[in-house]
Amino acid sequence: MTTAFVLSGGGSLGAVQVGMLQALAERGVEPDMLLGTSAGAVNAAWVADRGTGADSLAGLVDVWTRLRRKDVFPVAGRQVLSGISGLSPAVCSNTPLRLLVDAHVRAQDLRETSIPLYIVATDVLTGRETLISDGPLTTAVLASAAVPGLLPPVAHHDRFLIDGGVADGTGVSSANGLGADVIYVLPGGSACALPQLPRGAIGVALHALTLLMQQRLAHEIRLLAGSAHIKILPPLCPLSVSPASFGHAAELIRRGRESAAAWLDTGGTERPRQDRYLSLHDHGESVPGPASAA
Repeated sequence: MTTAFVLSGGGSLGAVQVGMLQALAERGVEPDMLLGTSAGAVNAAWVADRGTGADSLAGLVDVWTRLRRKDVFPVAGRQVLSGISGLSPAVCSNTPLRLLVDAHVRAQDLRETSIPLYIVATDVLTGRETLISDGPLTTAVLASAAVPGLLPPVAHHDRFLIDGGVADGTGVSSANGLGADVIYVLPGGSACALPQLPRGAIGVALHALTLLMQQRLAHEIRLLAGSAHIKILPPLCPLSVSPASFGHAAELIRRGRESAAAWLDTGGTERPRQDRYLSLHDHGESVPGPASAA
């Protein structure tokens, strides 16, 4: 029996996945392979390198709780001007994110991780999903997290790659193709209860991308119904934290852990039509799945 964990993106909402990982580890559920996209690629790289032990995940909690937006999306006047004027492909530099990944992941190459790791990115010229399984680990994570327009495309094997959330796949079908018998899906989710429009261009861009990723994830899971044993840990709901707001990690991790624990303990992952727990909604509608209070 081969178990895969698929971790999608979500900007700052990637912190939710840390709580989900804790809940799974506490119940003895361990991955035989990991597939990560965008923020999920950061988490997947950590787990592939360091495992899911209590000390390892405590370290990941520490990384997320210290993280601020400037560590991922730094705003500098010269870089912004270069991006707007066409001299640069992005308005933010990926140097801080590179330094962050380099500082916390020990493996240099994807083939060196303790657990097999696959990073999902998008070929910017074709729009096709690109599954990275070799080469520099940091480069792969930067490619998967390169939100179009915000962070620059990353060159890898003669291709230019951007955020995996833009791809025509989400990693779930790839996990199935790689021989996974059981696929746990850990979505970052989207902010379904924002009280107002996200602040700034970065906030709006990240919110839009999380909506796109959630729709594609649900679509891919519907397509695979019956051909793979998929277990979804539903995203937090209601959620009023913008994916561009990096000051809520402790709360998101706590809620992610509590919600995932309750879901696992009540057999939620065995319910039919798992894709419905990813349906987009607002809070004037009836929302399926668990609700976790802020």
